Amino acid sequence: MRANRKYDSEFKREAVKLVVEENRSIREVESSLGITHGVLKGWVQKHRDQQDPAVVAQRSTEAELKQLRKEVEKLRRERDILKKAVAIFSTDPDRYSDS
Repeated sequence: MRANRKYDSEFKREAVKLVVEENRSIREVESSLGITHGVLKGWVQKHRDQQDPAVVAQRSTEAELKQLRKEVEKLRRERDILKKAVAIFSTDPDRYSDS
């Protein structure tokens, strides 16, 4: 068995199904399928997290918060640019007019 073996999503799904739906132990499934020790535990946890409404809601909230923080930062930069523009144009109003 080689290290860093890649498993396709169907294989992972079926391995998790053996643990979750057929109540087989993680070690037993890893051994029978030749999966590196400890890998299946992560797949099972990920599956359970995806099924848990609280975890799904938390991820959604975190994604929204990240997006809002990014938007706030953009708005702050735009505000700062506008403040500088007002300061420039208010120092000598005739300087920038066509008159």
